[in-house]
Amino acid sequence: MNYSIGEFSRLINISIYALRYYENENLIIPNREKNGRRCYSEKDVSWIQFIKRLKDTGMPIKEIQKYAKLRAAGDFTMNERMEMLIKHRTALEEKIAKYNEHLKKLNDKIDYYKVSIDKHLQD
Repeated sequence: MNYSIGEFSRLINISIYALRYYENENLIIPNREKNGRRCYSEKDVSWIQFIKRLKDTGMPIKEIQKYAKLRAAGDFTMNERMEMLIKHRTALEEKIAKYNEHLKKLNDKIDYYKVSIDKHLQD
């Protein structure tokens, strides 16, 4: 199925402005109809969802651009793309570990307050 820019925008929950920005940054290259209008496919849906995931997990836009360029170049870049994703995964795992440690410390402090408050109420 093919989508106009408006349909695609609603489907993936990204503004038309953001889609045009992504196109400007060469993150997505939509097909064009004979009249020049953008035309998006199901492959574009999964690609944009992947871009959003990379962005949401903290990959810098320059790295996403590099990945997109490699993807557009073809399958012979698969090793390099995989290495990029492995590197990003490692950085993400480190962040998650750090956030889990922060969460543990916050929970410890909350537990401390609960015990202290309960103790003061019983006195």
